[in-house]
Amino acid sequence: MSLLQLDNLKTYFDTRQGTVRAVDGVSLKLEKGETLGIVGESGSGKSVTCYSLLRLIPQPPGRIVSGTALFDSVDLLKIPKIHLNRIRARKISMIFQDPMTSLNPYMRVGAQLIEPLLIHKICGKNQARELALEMMDSVGIPDPKKRYSLYPHEFSGGMRQRIMIAMALITKPELLIADEPTTALDVTVQAQILELIQKMQEELGMAVILITHDLGVVSGFCDRVSVMYCGKVVESGSADDIFYRARHAYTRGLRKSIPSTQEKGSMLYTIPGVPAQPVGPRLPCSFAPRSDLKFTDEEAQMDAEYIEVETGHWVEVHPASVENYKDYLK
Repeated sequence: MSLLQLDNLKTYFDTRQGTVRAVDGVSLKLEKGETLGIVGESGSGKSVTCYSLLRLIPQPPGRIVSGTALFDSVDLLKIPKIHLNRIRARKISMIFQDPMTSLNPYMRVGAQLIEPLLIHKICGKNQARELALEMMDSVGIPDPKKRYSLYPHEFSGGMRQRIMIAMALITKPELLIADEPTTALDVTVQAQILELIQKMQEELGMAVILITHDLGVVSGFCDRVSVMYCGKVVESGSADDIFYRARHAYTRGLRKSIPSTQEKGSMLYTIPGVPAQPVGPRLPCSFAPRSDLKFTDEEAQMDAEYIEVETGHWVEVHPASVENYKDYLK
C-alpha cells in the first residue's frame, strides 16, 4: 500500500470576488522512500495542496470541500484534530517557504529545535538538546553549541533554511514536505540544501514531496513529477516522462522556459499570457487562453479528459493542450 494516497482533493477560498478554487480535484500517490516533485507557476495550487493535507488552511476563508488523504491507511482530512497533532511534525514534517517568517523571532533557535521532541514526548530536555546539536551538525551548521543559543535574525538566509530542515528532520519523519526550500537562496546554497535533503532522505529512508516552480531543480532530484495548473494536475509521470516525453502544452512551455536549455544570446522563452484565475465559470481547458496550439471554437468547448497515455504517465487531454488530440482517445 502507498504511504500517501490523495484522491479528488478540493480546497476553496471564499473571497469578495467569488469562490476561488485553489485546489480543484487533485489526486496524488507517494510510495515509501520515493521523491515526488510538484511543479507549476505561482498560484497553481502546489502549496495549498500540501497545507490541506495537514489541515493548515485558515478556516475561514478556506475550506476543504471534498477528497481523501490516506496516510498509512489513516484519512488525514477526517481524523480528530488531537490525533492529527500526533502525526504533524512526528510522522509528517514540513519545511516552509520563508524561514525568517516561519521561525519565531522571540525564541532562541535551540528552543525551537527541541520543541517537536518535547511536544511528542520523544525524550527529555537534556537528551533533546544533544539530539538538536547533532542535527545542527548534520545539516552543516558550524559550531552548533555556540549557535544553539542564538536568535533567528543572527543567522544568514542559508543557515536559517538549514535550521528549518533540522527542525523538520529531528523527529525522523516518514514524510518530508519541502515547500520551495531553495527560494531566495543563491545557486551555490540551493545545491547544498538539495544535497542535504537527499542525504538525510537516504539516511532516514523517508519519502519527500518537493514543491517548486523550477523544473530544473526536480530534473535530477525527483523520481516522479506532477505538473499543476489552475488548481489541477495536468500531467504526471516519471521524471523522464516529464522531461523527455511531455505531452501537455503547459509542461512543454515550462520545459522550454528553463534558461539552460536555450541558446546563448537568444531571447528567453516565456509562456504567453498570464495564469488563469480559478474563480468564476470553469473552462473546459483552463490552459486554452494561453495555448499556442491551433484549435477551433468548437474544439475549445470540448471537455478535457485525464487519461493514461503510457504506463504511469497521465495527461489532461484536450485540443488546446495536447497535439494529436484524437490519437489519445482511441
